Amino acid sequence: MVMRELKVSERRACKTIGQIRSTQRYRPIENQEKEKLENRVIELASEYGRYGYRQVTDLLQMEGWVVGKDRVFSIWQREGLKVPQKQPKRSRLWLVDGSCIRLRPEFRNHVWSYDFVSEETHDGRKFKILNIIDEFSRECLTSHVARRIRSQDVILILADLFLKHGIPKHIRSDNGPEFIAKKLVTWIKSLEVKPLFIQPGSPWENGYCESFNGKMRYELLNGEIFYSLLEARIIIERWRVHYNTKRPHSSLGGRPPAPKTFQPTLKLLEKDLLTL
Repeated sequence: MVMRELKVSERRACKTIGQIRSTQRYRPIENQEKEKLENRVIELASEYGRYGYRQVTDLLQMEGWVVGKDRVFSIWQREGLKVPQKQPKRSRLWLVDGSCIRLRPEFRNHVWSYDFVSEETHDGRKFKILNIIDEFSRECLTSHVARRIRSQDVILILADLFLKHGIPKHIRSDNGPEFIAKKLVTWIKSLEVKPLFIQPGSPWENGYCESFNGKMRYELLNGEIFYSLLEARIIIERWRVHYNTKRPHSSLGGRPPAPKTFQPTLKLLEKDLLTL
């Protein structure tokens, strides 16, 4: 409008105000379009297994998408996409239990993931936090705090969660000794749960858990001094409940992963009945 009134070109107008010309053509992507873009990136990565994010960006632009390499790279990392170093002839790229396309959660108890966070008490003694996430709902099912957590402890923790939430189809983890222990893997498989191990040196393939761990570190651990293990357990559990029930989650449209449902008391029910 301004360029028409002043009868100046886009190039000259942008040069005068010190603005990049591409900003004049930028249009924010709505949530629905954002989801379509993410799905299309995954489809192209699956179809052209040897392409990197730059080639996929070029393909998207040829299809008419107004998108840059930085945005595609962000989706690429979040979805755990990558080009394998070696690919056998005439073979296809499989899911992350040996591949470049990460299995995406489709419903509750479809894919869980777990990982450790290390911290220490005021006296310098280290402790571990085992975080277990339902990737579909983004709910943190537990944040178990202990000085040592071995594979046998992981089995006991999972057993409690299975009784409470049901048994998942898959469990994703890195290749830590606690997770690849023969006793744990055998026990998981006996319950028809498929373990998914990410590629070494590729933490983004366990992106949901890595993201949660980062939020816990930034929002809680970096600002707390724990004078005892008991204090750490109480404070971390309080934060976990807040995260699940109150903290807005951007990927859930601003909703928390597991909001509390309102439970009316007997007195409130009696009051409502009297007003009818």
